[in-house]
Amino acid sequence: MNDTPGRNTPGSAPSDDQDGSAIPGQPSAPEPDGSGPQWSKDQPPAGRWSPPPGGPNRPQAPGRAWGNPPPQRGWGGYGAPAAPKPGVIPLRPLGVGEILDAAVQTLRRYWRTVLAVTVPVAVVTQVALVFVQRYLSAELPDLHADATPTEQLEAASAYLRASATELAPTMLVSVAASVFTSALLTIVVSRAILGRPVTVSEAWREASPRLPQLLVLSLALPLGAGALAFVAMLPGLLLGGAGGATLAFLGGTAAFVAIVWLLIRFGLASPALMLERQGIVAALKRSAKLVDGSWWRVFGYTLVMLLIVGGVSFAVQMVISVATQASVFGAPLAQHATPGTVFASVATMAITGGLLQFLTQLVLGPLLPLASGLLYVDQRIRREALDLELTKAAAGTDD
Repeated sequence: MNDTPGRNTPGSAPSDDQDGSAIPGQPSAPEPDGSGPQWSKDQPPAGRWSPPPGGPNRPQAPGRAWGNPPPQRGWGGYGAPAAPKPGVIPLRPLGVGEILDAAVQTLRRYWRTVLAVTVPVAVVTQVALVFVQRYLSAELPDLHADATPTEQLEAASAYLRASATELAPTMLVSVAASVFTSALLTIVVSRAILGRPVTVSEAWREASPRLPQLLVLSLALPLGAGALAFVAMLPGLLLGGAGGATLAFLGGTAAFVAIVWLLIRFGLASPALMLERQGIVAALKRSAKLVDGSWWRVFGYTLVMLLIVGGVSFAVQMVISVATQASVFGAPLAQHATPGTVFASVATMAITGGLLQFLTQLVLGPLLPLASGLLYVDQRIRREALDLELTKAAAGTDD
């Protein structure tokens, strides 16, 4: 077992003591008896990039042999051939910009499939959230200024019950939508890496058997994080006073650091569960093995992707909010404005803003699950030389 961070010698053992033959985009999982695809016996020497396996049908430039490419700056140093690129990524270790660019390329090339997944999910999610807010929201009791401590305690308990009543179904709906979207988009990006088309029905057939386990995994991580934060802050909450507040703050800070560390360590469990068809515990162990020794790199990539997607989404929402407020406050000041024109202007702006926000979520929402799948593949390329298997899979060879 080789857990050294960074790209190891091609053909080194997988980081989880498996045969490492699970290839994104391949419908079959490796068999326990070793009958699945194995590593090639002919491996390149350490520290070099080898060209993809050639053959008699390999297209070559006129007057030049495949083994003697012109000098160029490719992967592996000056004079080395560029990495093969059958799909949206070159088959070599990737940078954060290449991962984001590949996610956008996947969205552009497979936009029909992606929208066929995200649009129904977004509509159903919004309808479900409206239903929850309309019928499951509890009314809070009025608390007057001279309320007794008992009344204040009862009001606080009512507030907690109302929050739990509304938060639990809201969280369940959001997580279910995220699980469904992430599962199908992970299959889409696994095919996009090899440059192969995929339909919604094909993605559904491959992803549906793993949805229950993925749902449990997606619920376990935030619930575990919440339980850890509660346990860390509980002594300070029980102590009370200024000392208790300080102790609760320190406990919450320590829990926050631990939660971030654990979420990054187990951040690749979802694509591992989907693409390698493992169980929940095995997927968590698999993610921990892939991240081991590369925690800061995975953290940096994840943070950059969250900041970019979140920043763009926030900027769009701010533009919509400012435009809506300008419409609300500017319409009455317009010359010859009537109540009808004011209402029409405000309603039009509200509908336009809601539509723009919905379209923004449709565009930005798929980027994170797509980037997560690409980050998983990048880690396997770096640690297990998965690029060799992907090259053979893209060429349709098994040896």
